[in-house]
Amino acid sequence: MLRRLYDWTIQLAHSPHALWALAVISFIESSFFPIPPDVLMIPLIIARPNRAFLIATVCTLSSVAGALLGYYIGFGLFETVGRPILDLYGKNESFAEMSANFNEYGAWAVIVAGVTMLPFKVVTIASGVTGMSLPVFIASAIFARAIRFFLVAALLWKFGEPIRDFIEKRLTLMFTLFCIVLIGGFLMLGFL
Repeated sequence: MLRRLYDWTIQLAHSPHALWALAVISFIESSFFPIPPDVLMIPLIIARPNRAFLIATVCTLSSVAGALLGYYIGFGLFETVGRPILDLYGKNESFAEMSANFNEYGAWAVIVAGVTMLPFKVVTIASGVTGMSLPVFIASAIFARAIRFFLVAALLWKFGEPIRDFIEKRLTLMFTLFCIVLIGGFLMLGFL
């Protein structure tokens, strides 16, 4: 099943809808969806390395647009939408404590969550709830997401074939490691 999913993703990279699918996933991941866009971005770049930086640009811009939705969820829809999302991630109880000090280090929180596998959507919602300066939020989100996605794109563009061979030969291992990193990001969020 994993091989079929990987092959489907690689085939998607050659479809005219590939960038749109990546844009949608990047957008919703920044505001409420639990799966990071890397799941689609990496196979897209591996399949089409000549489009690596276009793919990173689409991913970055869509992610920042989704981050603005996350900010709005926190700012204007916290009780109806934001709180249930935080419940889903188990962050509602610690949220009050975190939000008291959030704006002092908010830009750093956006940058750290935007670059790492920490759930970015929790920080985007927190930024809206606490009324973080919107220009600071946008600048931090652009900086963080550009670093993350362009670094991945540059590495895959430069070392694409060996990485592709490595991934394809060890697909189950790579998927397992990805899941461990993803779950680790959610667990690390529990300590924030």
